[in-house]
Amino acid sequence: MSDYQSLVDEVSALLQAPVTLEDREFTLIAFSSHDDDLDPVRTRSILRRRSSPEVRAWFEGFGIAHATGPTRTPADPAAGIRARLCLPARYEGAVYGYLWLLDDGTIDPADPRMTRVMTLATRAGRLLAADTWQGEAAPRAFEQLLSSSAADRAEAARTLGALQHPASASASVIVVWVSPAPRFAPARLPHGVLAHRSTGGLALLVPLPDPADAAPAAAIAAGLLDSVTGSPRTVAGVGGARTDLLDVPHSWREARLAARAARAEPRLGPVARWDELGAYRLIAAPPMATPAAPPADPALLPLLDPARADLLRTVETYLDHAGHAQRTAEALSVHRQTLYYRLSRIKALTGLDLDSGADRLLLHLAIKTFRLATTPEGPTSA
Repeated sequence: MSDYQSLVDEVSALLQAPVTLEDREFTLIAFSSHDDDLDPVRTRSILRRRSSPEVRAWFEGFGIAHATGPTRTPADPAAGIRARLCLPARYEGAVYGYLWLLDDGTIDPADPRMTRVMTLATRAGRLLAADTWQGEAAPRAFEQLLSSSAADRAEAARTLGALQHPASASASVIVVWVSPAPRFAPARLPHGVLAHRSTGGLALLVPLPDPADAAPAAAIAAGLLDSVTGSPRTVAGVGGARTDLLDVPHSWREARLAARAARAEPRLGPVARWDELGAYRLIAAPPMATPAAPPADPALLPLLDPARADLLRTVETYLDHAGHAQRTAEALSVHRQTLYYRLSRIKALTGLDLDSGADRLLLHLAIKTFRLATTPEGPTSA
């Protein structure tokens, strides 16, 4: 049971009245179960998890945002509103939420039990203040992680660590990019997912328990797209997983490129994953050899072991000859059965089907890009 729920249940038990806790934006945080007739306002608040702007304006008209103690709000039978006792949840001079009790005047603010109740209201204010700070600080830190400044990214990683945010403790993180940005409620995102609106779209930082499984991120993207209606066509891209928060900009770049590929090639689906783009991955962002990055696309990595040099040469020759087995065997000076054996090994190692035009294109591009990326710009010294 959450701290909020136990707090609300204790207030309800003390005063024998239905209780709800809302934050200062009138979003429902917790509510008690109680054998009492509910008014329509409380029922809608529970069902929709927040109050309407009209209801909020009604109650704020009685000064609850500035109240320091119990404040009564009258009934409005025409609007289906019962009388209430509002207990402001304050912390360090600011209101962070409200405890609401349905009350027709039977609760006496001078009742000795109210001392304990107001202590609980103060505790609610402290909890809400902490959550509000984290709720504002964590998204700001995500925005910093997308910065081109290494210092900003380092500061953002420290902030998320200090907050003990799931992104700092998970096995890896991944960025989702939805373009154009859909309407959404941050509170409806799964726990630990951070959002940042940027030019052209919405970025999400998703903690992953398993770096090899990006399915949870794709599911979140699909859920956001389900809520989108009308045009223009909304697409989403899922970047590659990163185990270091400082590498988040790379996943963000991949997510944006994946979304662009989804818009260019509808068969990729409305949610395109970087690791499933095939040749579009190389067309969008060919790898360049650096000390911090692999020199080749993941499709080619199984063939870069020096012990498999014959397989790399075989498949490159086979693709250069448009898949013609006889000409390939002649060029390699091997028997055709040897060629077929090597091609079966290549298929097993890479998972690519050389009878597929898309897989052939990916592997051929990967090989040629690797050759280019690992070739020095100038002549090497003897």
